[in-house]
Amino acid sequence: MTVSLSAAFPDQVFTRNCPTREVLDHVMSKWAPLVLAALGDGEPLRWSELRRRADGISEKMLAQTLRTLERDGLVLRVAKPVVPPHVEYSLTPLGAGLVEKLVPLMIWVTHHADQILDRGEGEGDDEHA
Repeated sequence: MTVSLSAAFPDQVFTRNCPTREVLDHVMSKWAPLVLAALGDGEPLRWSELRRRADGISEKMLAQTLRTLERDGLVLRVAKPVVPPHVEYSLTPLGAGLVEKLVPLMIWVTHHADQILDRGEGEGDDEHA
């Protein structure tokens, strides 16, 4: 199946001021796909579980990513009125629709990551010699 963006979007969806560029920046950032996929199983997750599943993410980046995804209407944050605080994150229906499209991409990346990274090995080595 061949997909042509120009056929699907004759208005050139990726023009400089097109809002899709900002949305793509949010959902395809370094951490957003991992956070979205972690929430994709449908169960609400707490902060610590999200941080564990997105191994390597800093607290600052997790907070920033969750704020952005919440502001975009993709993630729901529920703070329960208990002591100590109990906050859970889950996907909104809009976020679930995105994850449905995102997971096949992530599976493809998983299957091809070694092949892609192997092709790039050695490139630029003389610059650092």
